[in-house]
Amino acid sequence: MISLGIESSADKLGVGIIDDTGEIFANVRRTYKPPKGSGIHPREASDFHSTYIADVIRDAYLESNLTPDEIDLISFTKGPGLGPCLRVGAVAARTLSLTSGKPLIAVNHPIAHVEIGRLIGGLDDPVVLYVSGGNTQVIAYSQGRYRVFGETLDIPVGNCLDVFGRNAGLSDKEMPMGRVIEIEAEKGSNYIPIPYVIKGMDVSFSGILTHTTKLLESGKYNIADLSYSLQETIFAMLVEVTERALAHTKKTEVLVCGGVASNNRLKKMLDEMSASHGKGVKFKGLEANLAIDNGAMIAWLGLIMYKAGNRTALSDTLVDQHFRPDDVIVNWR
Repeated sequence: MISLGIESSADKLGVGIIDDTGEIFANVRRTYKPPKGSGIHPREASDFHSTYIADVIRDAYLESNLTPDEIDLISFTKGPGLGPCLRVGAVAARTLSLTSGKPLIAVNHPIAHVEIGRLIGGLDDPVVLYVSGGNTQVIAYSQGRYRVFGETLDIPVGNCLDVFGRNAGLSDKEMPMGRVIEIEAEKGSNYIPIPYVIKGMDVSFSGILTHTTKLLESGKYNIADLSYSLQETIFAMLVEVTERALAHTKKTEVLVCGGVASNNRLKKMLDEMSASHGKGVKFKGLEANLAIDNGAMIAWLGLIMYKAGNRTALSDTLVDQHFRPDDVIVNWR
């Protein structure tokens, strides 16, 4: 089978095409860029998606050298995400399904990250650190569902980095803000103490962001050292709760996924933790093109769900901004 997937949950608009062997034929993406100093505006991002969705679908077909008749399944992101953005992908998927007569599958965005990571990383049953601009969760499979063992209590880690970068006057025109912060952090060497906030298995970033911004505004510290200190602190928090989940579940694999998963420092810290945790613990990170939101991951999850007997009625294709991974019954594992 060949599945076409549409991802439109936030600023990324992606269309991917993949078959049931895991071969990716196309993975096309365009990104909405807000004005400098601004975050994502849902209506403006959805207007961007509406403008380019037909072009991205066309480009995916061209990249794959496939025709619409060769597609067996249409998959799309049901949630979580920004409502106006999600609706663009849902409408496009419904339109493709109705005009082609091909079945339609609505999928959960975080689980799509997990499943493409399992596929690409050759993993069976990992503890997953899912980190992005919109989500921060530690996820692992248990008793028929993907359980959330820990998560952010306020803002996601990607949002923390993005807002700090904007407060510092950095530009994300040429590359994602997270990468800009990573480059700045590589220049830093002086660690500045920053609050370390873990509550049980959950983490909190809003106070850390406020504190670091105040340090920046004081004029006593440079952006490189603050970026370095911020990264080291929040990544250490994430590694700690991931290791706790690893110890609790007694699993032997660790996966990091989501947009922030492309950060090399975070991957190095997780790799070191996995190596020191115990013999046989395997760590995998993804390259940026599959770590960042993309259509291929949506296509892949839709495909394995469909082959496991899942079906989505047209009446069940409304989007859900708060669609949690633990809401999904996992019958394909």
